[in-house]
Amino acid sequence: MPLSEDEQRILRQIERELEQDPSFADGRVRMSRQRLVLSSIGMVIGLVATVLSLSVSFLVSFVVFLVVVVLGSLTASEIRLLGRERIGESPLAAWIAAVKAQRPR
Repeated sequence: MPLSEDEQRILRQIERELEQDPSFADGRVRMSRQRLVLSSIGMVIGLVATVLSLSVSFLVSFVVFLVVVVLGSLTASEIRLLGRERIGESPLAAWIAAVKAQRPR
């Protein structure tokens, strides 16, 4: 269902206000980088703990390995998020958006 002209105007206004807010974009990237670093460090610690816990018990080692797998998936999702944000900021993305906006419908 297409937006009415009034709804489109309000949406454009909200987008402009969010673009002008420097803390909006910066906070999202900084938090994503922080989570990426923390999950990466957690993975390394988890891998060391997995190897060391093999001497204690196989089950303990397996549980620690599952935690490493979860941290790995979290790291991968953070990398994808940062990649999407970087692609959105690239000059090529701006050029593609401008071409799409000029294309008649």
